[in-house]
Amino acid sequence: MTPGVSARRVGAIILRHVYLMRSSPVRVIEMAYWPTVQMIMWGFISQFFLTHSDWLVQAAGALVSAVLLWDVVFRGNLGLSLSFLEEMWSRNLGHLFVSPLRPYEHVIALTLMSLLRTLIGITPAALLAIVFYEVNIFDMGLPLLAFFSNLLVMGWVVGLGVSAMVLRFGLGAESLAWVFVFAFAPLSGIYYPISTLPDWLQPVAWALPAAHVFEGMRGVLFDGVFHMGHFAAAVGLNVVYFSGTVALFLWVFHLARQRGQLLNMGE
Repeated sequence: MTPGVSARRVGAIILRHVYLMRSSPVRVIEMAYWPTVQMIMWGFISQFFLTHSDWLVQAAGALVSAVLLWDVVFRGNLGLSLSFLEEMWSRNLGHLFVSPLRPYEHVIALTLMSLLRTLIGITPAALLAIVFYEVNIFDMGLPLLAFFSNLLVMGWVVGLGVSAMVLRFGLGAESLAWVFVFAFAPLSGIYYPISTLPDWLQPVAWALPAAHVFEGMRGVLFDGVFHMGHFAAAVGLNVVYFSGTVALFLWVFHLARQRGQLLNMGE
């Protein structure tokens, strides 16, 4: 005979997950995070298209190029943070630093792995865009290298920040590796100019390297002009942010080592 359903046992499982959410606010925030980001970003896209319906005619490949370039940020972040998380999942982080490996050497290795993962991920997509949509992002020439480099470094900034948070707060924060970077998407002007944003939000957007990159991309695609001002701003911001996140990661790593956390983290 099949035993009856116990409301007490079902309630116990639900209560367990409620306690889990209470102990990890990141999980709760994530539930509302995606709908909010999607609503904001697509709201701005709709608003821009309502007033600039001829934009798609003027630049047929702009959206595909924007998608490919934004993926550099996402892959750069994910390539770094996943390389770090894999050491934590396998409980190998403490073992690595029994060796003569220095924390800053680990950071260099993470950034190089991120570059490799990004190239592996982006190259096939860029080639397929030529086949399916006749959009060749490589036609941008040297400016493409400038855009790629700046977006990749921004991805490293996000990835190092996420890695520092996971190291500090534990694997309950690991989902940030996938979701945190998208908080910057509505402000980056990926699919629309920064002027589409409300006036009070535009200064915040200009503080992001990606905003300057995508404005620069549209300058190359629409006007055939590479704006050195946007390039210089993106490089300057990346230098500041990357230096800050490297310092943050090394500081959090130092605290974790002092507290003996490197050997206690795993799945």
